[in-house]
Amino acid sequence: MINLLLFVITIGSTLFVGAIGANGNPIRNIGDILLGIPFSFSIMSILSFHELAHYVAARFHRVKASLPYFIPAPTLIGTLGAVIVMKSPMPNRRSLLDIGIAGPIGSFVLSIIFLIIGLNLSTVNITAPEPERIALGSSILFSFIADLIKGQLPDGYHIMLHPIAFAGWIGLLVTGLNLIPVGQLDGGHIAYALLGRWHATVAKIVFVSLLLLGFFTSRIWLFWAFLIFFMGLEHSPPIDNITSLDGKRKILAIFGLIMLIVSFVPAPIK
Repeated sequence: MINLLLFVITIGSTLFVGAIGANGNPIRNIGDILLGIPFSFSIMSILSFHELAHYVAARFHRVKASLPYFIPAPTLIGTLGAVIVMKSPMPNRRSLLDIGIAGPIGSFVLSIIFLIIGLNLSTVNITAPEPERIALGSSILFSFIADLIKGQLPDGYHIMLHPIAFAGWIGLLVTGLNLIPVGQLDGGHIAYALLGRWHATVAKIVFVSLLLLGFFTSRIWLFWAFLIFFMGLEHSPPIDNITSLDGKRKILAIFGLIMLIVSFVPAPIK
């Protein structure tokens, strides 16, 4: 029941944020809440698909898991995302890999779909003066898709993202964040499944790298680094920590690294 309640509340908060982003004011005119549907539907679909992919993979491997818990919050997107709770330990590294990568693949694919739809609905505007402008950072994949759809923009112009495109941008950002190979993040699951005890070394290197990014690109990474540190850099081993990944799963783990590289945004907000 709590899952459903949080889901409904999060829909409401994303509708409100989406309406504000579409220049509506649901407080003055309740009908303006409908303006938030494109963003709310897109971002909720991405987050739901991510968590349900984890859930289905967990059930496939007979790992007990909860349905997604959505987290409504007064943020720029109306939520802090969603989580599922694993209620039993991972049986082996293969199940760890499958469950860890299922969510990112789900959100990665859906984010690309919404990004393509949204960019086709987006407009190209003259860039405002620097003090008046808040610009979103770009990942390798976002830049590639934007150039493919809108072409190379002349100096002084930028893409005004449609709410669906913004949801796609958020989806890629969230996918990249989750794929960071540290602790209990999806990337941590994947890294441990692939590297075993060497995961701890990789996690420490990544943590230091996030601190450096925080000092030199965006303060957001300082917050993220300390949040990860608080959650723990280490990863608990599965019950069977001896059986290694097969060839197909090693390729899948490498695909996870590729998703991280093309989705990662060095400076999310400029």
